[in-house]
Amino acid sequence: MVKKEIIAMLLAGGQGSRLGVLTETVAKPAVTFGGSFRIIDFPLSNCINSGIDTVGVLTQYQPLRLNSHIGIGIPWDLDKNEGGVTVLPPYEKKADSEWYTGTANAIFQNMTYMETYDPDYVIILSGDHIYKMDYQIMLDYHKANKADITIACMNVPYEEASRFGIVLSDETSKVTEFEEKPEKPRGTMASMGIYIFSFDVLKEALTTLSDVSGCDFGKHVLPYCLNNGKRLFTYEFSGYWKDVGTLTSYWEANMELIDIVPEFNLYEEFWRIYTNSDTVRPQYISTEGSVDRSIVSDGCGIYGEIHDSVIGVNVEVKEGTVIRNSIIMNNTMIGAGCTIDKAIVGENSRIGDNVVLGCGDGAPNKYKPGIYCDGLTTLGEDTVIPAGVRIGRNSAVSGVTVPEDYPNGELPSGEILEKGGNK
Repeated sequence: MVKKEIIAMLLAGGQGSRLGVLTETVAKPAVTFGGSFRIIDFPLSNCINSGIDTVGVLTQYQPLRLNSHIGIGIPWDLDKNEGGVTVLPPYEKKADSEWYTGTANAIFQNMTYMETYDPDYVIILSGDHIYKMDYQIMLDYHKANKADITIACMNVPYEEASRFGIVLSDETSKVTEFEEKPEKPRGTMASMGIYIFSFDVLKEALTTLSDVSGCDFGKHVLPYCLNNGKRLFTYEFSGYWKDVGTLTSYWEANMELIDIVPEFNLYEEFWRIYTNSDTVRPQYISTEGSVDRSIVSDGCGIYGEIHDSVIGVNVEVKEGTVIRNSIIMNNTMIGAGCTIDKAIVGENSRIGDNVVLGCGDGAPNKYKPGIYCDGLTTLGEDTVIPAGVRIGRNSAVSGVTVPEDYPNGELPSGEILEKGGNK
């Protein structure tokens, strides 16, 4: 096998439980974004745009969609004889078998894969962030500092700092302390979960910590390396970066794409985002239909009104329907005379005629107020909504529902309705 200077290990096994019903049947990195992309397209595209042609993708939770999407890596030019993209699920070993129990444990379980390429450096990536980054510049910075570990960081508002690993460093950017999600942060330089390790340092740390339950980079590996005299440096990133780990952040990131001059441009020629997409017919907007300030993907048939929304591939919107401030995912059928306002509709859903999504008083969700909030109405994949029902805000529906599931034809704000068939 050809030796590689640097390989990427892309962590894509997370459930993304804060996305609620959107990730009941699909891993978070496989959730669609911006109409025709999936979240994992962004780190994969960053790799190939940065000249990294060997990528291990670590999968675990609901991997079918992700595996199918990645395939042999053709869209990202990662179908290589030497290197390319390799999907790395947990597997049965001779002595025992175990799931990935933490970010570092997942990497450790794939030590043999990494050793195959005998890399000088390994870059650890997360599969669930939206951003563009040239990893080659970060690698050059790592070499210039003679670093053992370089941590990509960005400044965040103080009120958000407790959600991240916070890095304290001196005037040379050398790390002096690392705090994982501190209650009272002493700084605002947050780890982005992107690390470049010199491979010998990574191997030594993971081997030493191999018996630690749920071994994690932020909780265990970085503190261990710092306490044992390794050279850790921060690499400050100032571009667009979005953790789309909650329904609200996911909705906001999609809505930012439709600004007149979007902060994050999906279609820059010099840094393209690649995806695995089927060949489909062009979009069709009928004479009765209208679209403004929206992304409408290929294969759509629009016979209603679309305002300030992101519409996925092969979506049909029938006449008289008005959609505002919403995300409609791939292969969804929306009936006639519907009103949809500030909703997220999962893939392959079917919405009957005269349905209202996003109505009512916006009462907090009774069961999961931290997930279903900010006035959003969320439908999971393969959801069926019968004609004529009204569904309130801060609510969620998944599965094949029938009129009897909606007393008085309504699901009030703050409720959750989950039916069999979507588990």
